[in-house]
Amino acid sequence: MSEYRHEYKYICSVQQLTCIRQRIIPYMKPDLHAEGRSFYTVRSLYFDDYTNRCFYDNLSGVEPREKFRIRLYDGNVSFMKLERKQKVHGMTKKHSCPVTKAQCLVMLKGHIVDIKALDNPVYRKFCIEQQVKLLKPKIIVEYDRVPYVYREGNVRVTFDMNIRSGMYVNQFLNEKIISVPVMPSGFHVLEVKFDEFLPDSIRQAIQIDGLRQTAYSKYCICRKQNIRGNTNEI
Repeated sequence: MSEYRHEYKYICSVQQLTCIRQRIIPYMKPDLHAEGRSFYTVRSLYFDDYTNRCFYDNLSGVEPREKFRIRLYDGNVSFMKLERKQKVHGMTKKHSCPVTKAQCLVMLKGHIVDIKALDNPVYRKFCIEQQVKLLKPKIIVEYDRVPYVYREGNVRVTFDMNIRSGMYVNQFLNEKIISVPVMPSGFHVLEVKFDEFLPDSIRQAIQIDGLRQTAYSKYCICRKQNIRGNTNEI
């Protein structure tokens, strides 16, 4: 498996997603995490420093860049991951480590975490960034994901639907949060991720009229939504 992965993103209507889903089903299988369900819910808490470097780097397309987030699935706080996501030369790399609810609560409050609490390079890098650049929790990003996988080339196609922003970061561990939609009604995001190559069958399956690859950051779009409602946020 390659350390860096390609990541293509497309903004799609419900009709386009339905069409693409029917076209990839002969070649791809539902992800095991969604077995027996039509989707699972992803919730991420994003951090940024005192200059909002991650936000502005995303806006301007600066590379290399990185961001930290805590991620949980279907509201399950018994399994959470601290992730470091990097982007270099248009490709992405992601490393993660588990964090406890207690550790997450400390991060939620913006307090300095104990660098000796976990022997992991992702955790240590977060601790250093937190102390040097004053990383703070900034926004919650939540959406419903319909995932498909293809073993050859480690291909993953996801339909990320109902993307919403939660500005009250202290609610991150709650069963439900207050959130607002960030996409125009009826539009969602298609993501295609792979290592060395994308099979022609899948490449052709996602090529439908009106579909164009785009740069899209859920983090940025949710921060923008927050900024519109809070002019003092940045």
